[in-house]
Parts: sequence; C-alpha cells; structure tokens
Amino acid sequence: MKALRNRRTVRDIRSRGVPLQVLSNLLWAACGVNRREGPFGISGRTAASASNSQEIDLYVVLPEGAYRYDAIAHRLDLVADGDLRALTIGPGQAGAAMSAPVHLVYIADVDRLANTSGYREPGLRDPDVQKSYYYVDTGLIAGNVYLFAASYGLASWFHNCNKPALAAALKLRADQRVLFGHTIGYPAKE
Repeated sequence: MKALRNRRTVRDIRSRGVPLQVLSNLLWAACGVNRREGPFGISGRTAASASNSQEIDLYVVLPEGAYRYDAIAHRLDLVADGDLRALTIGPGQAGAAMSAPVHLVYIADVDRLANTSGYREPGLRDPDVQKSYYYVDTGLIAGNVYLFAASYGLASWFHNCNKPALAAALKLRADQRVLFGHTIGYPAKE
C-alpha cells in the first residue's frame, strides 16, 4: 500500500549511480522469472504477457553501454558500447534526466509474439492485435518498475524515446520495435 501511495512520475533525477544489487532487483521486479514453470510449460514472469509470449525485451542503457536483460539467466548481455542515454529520451524531453544513471528501453519482438509456444490465438498474427498486446504487456512491466522504484525511494519516468536512432544503435532486427524509454535514478529533491 505504501508503494502504491508513493508511486509517481519524477523527471528531475540525479546522476548518482544505482547500486548493482538495486539494479538487479529492479530488473527482476520488472519482468524476471518468478516460477520455473508458468503457463504452457514456459517459465513464468513477474509481469504477464499475451499467451505467455514474453515478447517484450528490456534493454538497460548505462553510461558505459547498452545491455539486454536476459531474464532466464538473470544477467545483462552487452549489445553496444558507449553512452547511448541521450537516445533514450525523446526530442524536446531532455533536461536533468539525461544524466540519470539507468535508462530502460522497452522493445517488442514481434516474431516472438506471432510464434509463441503458448496458446495460439489467431489474432497474434494480426499487426493491429499484436500492437495492442505489446503495448499492454509493456504497461504491465512499466507498472512493476514504477512500484519497485516507489518502494526503494527511486525516481521513475516513463516516456517516449528516439526510436529510429535507438533501433540503429542497438542493431535491432526488422521485427523488433522500440516502444518507450523509462528513466530511473535517485530524485534530485529528497
């Protein structure tokens, strides 16, 4: 109840780093594996997804590089060197959050949604239905991030991002879609 009461968007974020254990806990809370066998014999996650397709990949952009969160192994896999944080915030949205220590990027893997090993709903191959599912599934993960941030006294801001530039920098496939950014750190005003 306290986390729900404290949940809010905070855009003014310090550049002070987040401890690795806190980042680890944040990623697990976002969409980590919380049971070995979930629906359709696939591991279950802390956030639901359409037919347990788990089509949303969480990328973590830190000052030193960009990583994909591997929820099964609970680790970060490097995908790009260098500071890409400026790309995670949409045009005209910069400011103090640009130097925030943690920038999450939500990316839909449409192939994984269309070819899920879970329930084969006909709509999972329809682009309009796919879009509705991956937007809802992203919202479920973002809600977990917001609640985790509130429970740890972290600032959290869900926002748009530079989608074309991020897709290029992260070397995404044509069937992967950059959806949103989510900036995390300590609030400038405590």
